[in-house]
Amino acid sequence: MRKRLQNKVAESKLALPVTTIYATGVWLLCGLIQQQWWAQFVCFGVSAILMAEMNNTNALIRIYSRMVSCSFLVLTCCACFLFPFAHKGIMEVCIIGSMFMLFMSYQDKQSGGYTYYAYLLFGTASIFYAQVLYYLPLLWLLSATQLQSLSWRTWGASVLGLLTPYWYESCLLVWAGDFTPLINHFARLAAFKVPFDFSILSTSQIATFALVGMAAITGIIHYINKHHDDKIRVRLIFGFFIWTDLATALFLILQPQHYDCLMRIMIICTAPLIAHFLALTSTKMTNIAFCAFIVLTLILTGYNIWMFLSPS
Repeated sequence: MRKRLQNKVAESKLALPVTTIYATGVWLLCGLIQQQWWAQFVCFGVSAILMAEMNNTNALIRIYSRMVSCSFLVLTCCACFLFPFAHKGIMEVCIIGSMFMLFMSYQDKQSGGYTYYAYLLFGTASIFYAQVLYYLPLLWLLSATQLQSLSWRTWGASVLGLLTPYWYESCLLVWAGDFTPLINHFARLAAFKVPFDFSILSTSQIATFALVGMAAITGIIHYINKHHDDKIRVRLIFGFFIWTDLATALFLILQPQHYDCLMRIMIICTAPLIAHFLALTSTKMTNIAFCAFIVLTLILTGYNIWMFLSPS
């Protein structure tokens, strides 16, 4: 396979350090120090480390490449208007950790431990964003079809893990003598806006969704055509990413008021898909697509930073 610019970048040992410096620069430019976003920045760093570990542990890219982490960093920085929200950053860390643990349970119907911790993190994520619970049926379905790990044992472990954060929260509420926060938390699950109000989204949000959506579609089409080159485990994990990505995009279109959290989940699922495309293709057209993706991302990131820093 002829190595083009995209392959040299994808296989370079400098790709991740350079991207990390770039991401740190974006955070600094947006106001990391002035706004004291240290908790948010730590969540961002932990998320990037977990994405790297997910790639390494599951060999998502069958060659040496750090494009999963790089893609995650670049796409997240593109959505710089998400930086200020610490609780959503914690939710993102929990979602990535939950996926990481779920993948460890691959084809192990006795993996109660991994399943428990996966849903413990998932339940913790739902504390910060209640609508995450809508993913629960999808997770069970994907555990059965893609990860092939669902059994009565692991299902019981998932329910126990999911309830654990709420058990602790209930203890605190009993001590405080007020269950109103918990009632209001679950009441959010019934809050739907019809008709869908896209006017609440800014130009930056729409443009970022278009870019991430384009990356997701490109990655999905590429993977459907080239999945036979990967091991069965990797194919099924990518199937997990694809279905979760599609469900998230649909949810975002139907309920755009949840944009901030859903975009984070969409970036998590899209990063491995576009990384697979960028690292494992080598034609003139894909090289042009790689360059176009980089240029568009940089332009949109610059635009979003400018809009973010501009006075209202």
